[in-house]
Amino acid sequence: MWRRQRPFIGGLLVAIGGVEMFFSGQLDIGHLHVQMGIEGMQATIIPVVLLLLGVLVITMPAHHIFYGVIALAVSIYSLIGVNLGGFLIGMLLSTVGGILTVAWMGPKVSASSARERPEEVTST
Repeated sequence: MWRRQRPFIGGLLVAIGGVEMFFSGQLDIGHLHVQMGIEGMQATIIPVVLLLLGVLVITMPAHHIFYGVIALAVSIYSLIGVNLGGFLIGMLLSTVGGILTVAWMGPKVSASSARERPEEVTST
């Protein structure tokens, strides 16, 4: 299956966390407008970066550790940059996704492909 050959769940969580942060940064709560000035730019750039990292993790699994570490750093920074990380929900989704992405081990080697590899010759 295509999803099993890449860190699909981790990338999906990073992307969903970015989307959630983007929409939480655009909220008006009563008469309180949440974003202004340079903080408004951060509230747009950080979610877009997380969405891009989520897509890159899914499309290029060979670089999953690099993308996962960057996603973890950006999601932790979103705590101060984007309305408490999208009211903590987006930050938690992106952090868990980044952890799953870094911890991904790749597809398992089947027994038939393991038999095709030559055995190591050991001398005693």
